[in-house]
Amino acid sequence: MTVQRTYGGISAQQRRAQRRAALLEAALEIVGTEGLAKLTVSGLCAQAGLNERYYYENFAGRDAVLAALIDGIAEELAAAIVSAVRTAPPDTRATAHAAITAGVHLLTDDPRKAKVALIAGMATPELRARTTETVRVFARMVAAEGIDFYRMSDAAPDPAIDFRAMYLVGGLVQTLTAWLHGDLDLTRDELIEHTVDVFVLLGEDLADKLT
Repeated sequence: MTVQRTYGGISAQQRRAQRRAALLEAALEIVGTEGLAKLTVSGLCAQAGLNERYYYENFAGRDAVLAALIDGIAEELAAAIVSAVRTAPPDTRATAHAAITAGVHLLTDDPRKAKVALIAGMATPELRARTTETVRVFARMVAAEGIDFYRMSDAAPDPAIDFRAMYLVGGLVQTLTAWLHGDLDLTRDELIEHTVDVFVLLGEDLADKLT
């Protein structure tokens, strides 16, 4: 039987979770401010104030660190969007505006998160595959929300719903990436408004066709 020691009221499992969180915060700071090339084991541990053995206790390599960062940001993003939708006024534009504003703000209020999620997430084939799957997850969220909002649940499943949801989410990712690179001369509020226009247009058009 393994006995976990407790120091200062904190168990070994809690201490390990704290070290992992410190390493991830350090990775977010390094990648988000200095770039992916600066993410090394020694630099990460120095930033976190931890011995290198704690890095290997938690991660198999740099891709594992980045994957954990991407997953954590995706979870934050999903929670923010769901919360915004639940508290939005019950009309099409207000709901879309609340969801998109919550997502864009989460990624751009802390620009480090956007840099990790949208730029570092494309650094290797493995990370690109993970990012693609994350886009699919959010597309399924959009599709489910649209089906519920427009009361399309009684209609026969239509591949056009999934197509438009993937088109919207994938397009938003590419647009937001271009905006972060300075390729779109828009304020953040203008970016949000244009995105809402597209989401509402495609959502209402499809609802009219299917209901």
